[in-house]
Amino acid sequence: MRPKGVAEVQGKPPANPWLAGLLIGIVLLYVGLLIGIPLVNVFYQALREGIPSFFQHLGEREFLSAARLTLLTALVVVPLNTLFGLCAAIALARRRFPGRALLLSLIDLPFSISPVVAGLMLVLIFGRQGWLGSWNLRVIFAFPGIVLATAFITLPFVVREVLPVLEEAGTEEEEAAKTLGANSWQVFWRITLPNIRWGLLYGVILTNARAMGEFGAVAVVSGNIVGRTQTLPLFVEDAYRSYATGSAYAAAVVLSLLAVVTLVARELLERGSPSRRIF
Repeated sequence: MRPKGVAEVQGKPPANPWLAGLLIGIVLLYVGLLIGIPLVNVFYQALREGIPSFFQHLGEREFLSAARLTLLTALVVVPLNTLFGLCAAIALARRRFPGRALLLSLIDLPFSISPVVAGLMLVLIFGRQGWLGSWNLRVIFAFPGIVLATAFITLPFVVREVLPVLEEAGTEEEEAAKTLGANSWQVFWRITLPNIRWGLLYGVILTNARAMGEFGAVAVVSGNIVGRTQTLPLFVEDAYRSYATGSAYAAAVVLSLLAVVTLVARELLERGSPSRRIF
């Protein structure tokens, strides 16, 4: 039997229901002004000339080249940072070692540093006048530079999503599995990975979204060469400045739809899981 005071508190309506409504209204207004209205305007501007015109813009050679380069960059960067993020998160969660706090700070560095500065650092290292310029490495104004810049910017996402999940899960299940004779590989596939799957998935989605949408660092290291080193975000900016607004809005719609698709895919995967966990 519950104490009388507890029952009264649980059954009591909120003291200020208008305050909750006001806060929700402020949130909706803020999100609508910053996200909703601009997003609707992008779709309207892209489709106002008609569906045939929209798909005509998507068939332009420059757009196809930028889309191909963006997808290729994501296909390289996302697996690399997923693998790194898993290894780093497991090492940081399961081990205590000197310099751990420093390592965490270095991993978080892309969150605080300007992407333009990150691109400039790569130029100062791999450019012709950089530290490794005498090695004649074709990095700057080429695909490797775009990959390096994107990998740097998206470095922390998987680590920061998986690390708290590992710390919350603890080591009891893994130690019990080892006691029963499981090796490290079996423990990872049957215990660790199922426990972190939604955190890992969310980190991969964030990494992919940022990789496809990165502008600042890529603009510095790529040179924005049309048909060669121009990604979709650079194409949008270049087309808009060239008064090719139809092409710019069409490419912006594609980037927006890619973000929506990744979020929908995450939601469907979570709903299909027998035990849904959201981190």
